[in-house]
Amino acid sequence: MNQTYTYDNHENFINRELSWLEFNQRVLDEAKDNTNPLLERLKFLAISSSNLDEFFMVRIGSLYSQIQAGFEEREVSGLTPSEQIERILNRVRKMVHDQYSTYEHLYDHLGSKNIRIFTYEMLNEKQLDFVKDYYRNIVYPVLTPMVIDSGRPFPLLLNKTLNIGIMLKANKSDQEIFATIQVPSVLERLVPIPGGEGENFILLEDVIKNHLCELFGFKVLTTACYRITKNADLSLNEEGAEDLLETIEESLKQRRWGLAVRLEIEDTSDTRITNKLEQEFEISDNQIFSIKGPIDLTFINKLYSIKGYNELKFEQIKSLPVKELQECDIFQAISKKDIFIHHPYESFSLVVKLVQEAAQDEKVLAIKQTLYRVSGNSPIIEALSKAAENGKQVTVLVELKARFDEENNIHWARQLEKAGCHVIYGVIGLKTHSKILLIVRQEKKGIKRYVHLGTGNYNDVTAKFYTDIGLLTAKPEYGEDASVIFNMLSGYFKPENMSKITIAPYGLRKKLEYLVERETEHAKHGKPAKIIAKMNSLIDKKLMIALYKASQAGVKVELIVRGICSLRPGIKGLSDNITVRSIVGRYLEHSRIYYFHNNGNEEIYISSADWMYRNLDKRVETMTIIEDQQIKKELKEMLSLYLKDNVKSRILNSDGSYTKIDSDGRSVNAQEDMIDLCKRFNNKI
Repeated sequence: MNQTYTYDNHENFINRELSWLEFNQRVLDEAKDNTNPLLERLKFLAISSSNLDEFFMVRIGSLYSQIQAGFEEREVSGLTPSEQIERILNRVRKMVHDQYSTYEHLYDHLGSKNIRIFTYEMLNEKQLDFVKDYYRNIVYPVLTPMVIDSGRPFPLLLNKTLNIGIMLKANKSDQEIFATIQVPSVLERLVPIPGGEGENFILLEDVIKNHLCELFGFKVLTTACYRITKNADLSLNEEGAEDLLETIEESLKQRRWGLAVRLEIEDTSDTRITNKLEQEFEISDNQIFSIKGPIDLTFINKLYSIKGYNELKFEQIKSLPVKELQECDIFQAISKKDIFIHHPYESFSLVVKLVQEAAQDEKVLAIKQTLYRVSGNSPIIEALSKAAENGKQVTVLVELKARFDEENNIHWARQLEKAGCHVIYGVIGLKTHSKILLIVRQEKKGIKRYVHLGTGNYNDVTAKFYTDIGLLTAKPEYGEDASVIFNMLSGYFKPENMSKITIAPYGLRKKLEYLVERETEHAKHGKPAKIIAKMNSLIDKKLMIALYKASQAGVKVELIVRGICSLRPGIKGLSDNITVRSIVGRYLEHSRIYYFHNNGNEEIYISSADWMYRNLDKRVETMTIIEDQQIKKELKEMLSLYLKDNVKSRILNSDGSYTKIDSDGRSVNAQEDMIDLCKRFNNKI
């Protein structure tokens, strides 16, 4: 059967876009889960809304671009771009309905906790006076009303801005006039208002809508808030770009004015504004979403920061320090043994401290680091700048093409250059997604290299709610491999003969295929065989086929895939031995861990790469073998804990749906229990 099986049959795979929508549904389900604290549930709802925005801008935007270009080839699951759009928009419509039903439910719960969002009609006299003053003194000066007529064409609206459409009637005339006004993004959308217990707010658009007569001087016939989402999928011609930084900057300007892919409009019985916008933006009916509630639910994120409501949030977990670092300086500690860090359970400040101490240490000669996404006020950037000012040779690869962080990264690239750092932008045609830090130090016995290899970004903010892991080592082989990688990134050096780190696109795919095939061969010869792989996304066709073959040979394959998974588990004769679970909880699962039983000679790797075509063939990624026995043991126990989770895990069914696990016995929440696992290992206090 194995020899005649058609592995690349469309029915064997799940469409990646539909799979992503199921991931976003799992995020939304956390907003519906009443075991989560109220403000956390609101946060999940806001995240699901923000996720959907990016999905439209990038994934749906890309599909529309394909349709416009006449590209109608079928993807791995057998759908053309047009067929994908149809199914996606049908699924999104159900999701949006679910989002706003959830919002209404949570809105009622907020009121019971004395947190209220009033409508204009709900305000008392004192509050009305406050709002009038606020409008007159704060809002009115920044408003720009725009009437559309033969002399004043429809304005170019920025992507995702909230606007108010208005139909006006001219005095002593039956003529109807369309006008639009942008809700100022420079002002807080949630306006605090006095009076009553707790925290009370009104939405900024509600304030504006109730003063439109003063603004235009005409009779207001009808109003509707609306928002346009535009195609933000950037295509760059890097080969012809003399200055990549300038090319990216120019592309960012284009993103603001891309073609409309979605219109969200306030649900009203009057269709005049909808008809006008549909005509103006040249979009079809299936791209219009009638919204029963406030448009763009990301505004509810602001509620999370109000003070005095800690009981409505998750109890904070205090990050653990690393024991060895309490006994000696950081370079001595790494010299003694490899150090493993698991964020956010263990503090990211250790990585920051390493760069800061390297910047001040007289023995440090050079620092080299890759940066993909960093925080807005990054201590890493500050330390690298200080190192350059102190005369050290500092080389920083700043990935300008990190989606939606391009502007931030351009800013940091320029700051680093001003400080004297050598800033590079990587290999033409490839994104550099690897997370690697190399410190070169002059010691008594000669030059010594210290390396940090991680699965997550050098971002002190996201490190508090992304689960990521990192390895700190001073073993010469890792240092030699790290030097090869940086030489490749800054020059034309070809990475060869690397012993501990595998790099994409120069061998990582081949290595992963070999590791899966090795387990398959073990199973064929009656030996125990097992694969556990934890990642964010699995859509690479070649690796999925390799996993199908492994399953057929008898390899037990346990996959922990947070987001997109195009592999169908549980198909008789094809994937009987494969299980897929997704864990969505208070932390964003971001670490990549790959375990191979290897007939008892177990191998474990950590990586920056998911099993996607783009990661393996179009990006610079790293995968690092873990040799320290204690760290291997900890990683194995981590994977075991994830596989035991029966609180936040959902199991992928062969039809593409996900099912929550029924907990018969003790509840296991891997994210909550992970802190105890970290404490148990002897390099923790």
